[in-house]
Amino acid sequence: MDHFRVENLSISFGGLKAVNNVSFTVEPNSIFSIIGPNGSGKTTIFNLISGIYHPNNGRIILEGEDMVGKTPDRIARKGIARTFQNIELFAKATVMDNIMLGRHIHMKTGIFTGATLLGRRSRAAQEEIANREIVEGIIDFLDLQSVRDQYVASLSYGKRKLVELGRALALKPKVLLLDEPSAGMNTEEKEDLNIWIKDIREDYQVTILLIEHDMNMIMGISDRIFAINHGEKIIEGLPRDVQTHPEVIKAYLGEEDIFHA
Repeated sequence: MDHFRVENLSISFGGLKAVNNVSFTVEPNSIFSIIGPNGSGKTTIFNLISGIYHPNNGRIILEGEDMVGKTPDRIARKGIARTFQNIELFAKATVMDNIMLGRHIHMKTGIFTGATLLGRRSRAAQEEIANREIVEGIIDFLDLQSVRDQYVASLSYGKRKLVELGRALALKPKVLLLDEPSAGMNTEEKEDLNIWIKDIREDYQVTILLIEHDMNMIMGISDRIFAINHGEKIIEGLPRDVQTHPEVIKAYLGEEDIFHA
């Protein structure tokens, strides 16, 4: 059984085909990157996978089960988590609290039940302790200890991106969608992010789908790359094959030298 695959995925907006008959298969615990010029359909694919959009046709299969038609929260419960181009965090909550939100789908004690089970030995308290331990591990992993109790609003953009990544990891995903995770980061932060993405794949046993404009990063960490333009596949293959494909080079004409930036 395939771990994760997309079959003949299509969606149109006002007659414009944003994604047209796209198919790919992602191997377990691999890093699969989607590249293409601005407006090529990359984030639309992520929005379809995470249930924000519903396709006109096609299937999104995770471990044999079709995700199409499921709500975003149900898809998250099935094991698909994501980060966004534009950071979606609670600015007036702490780093710890934001990452803890990623654990809510795993909590069995509801708010009313929890209110009646007081004390550290109660089921609610034990569940809270266990989930906080998981979050503390993520904070350590992403080197966020120094800001764990700070409000997100006070953090740099790069740190906020890490908090969002931490929240996605807290969901304990099988498939993690990273939408331009290095945007707004400086060179040092990007180098650290490269290491973290590889470590996430290994330590958390997560399959990673990555959208990223930094092609040096893409070429350095991807197992396979899917290139798209105008909502349609150009090529899928190994980094070296995609990098030299004439249609990929043509699609990026007029933009910066993506492969040597």
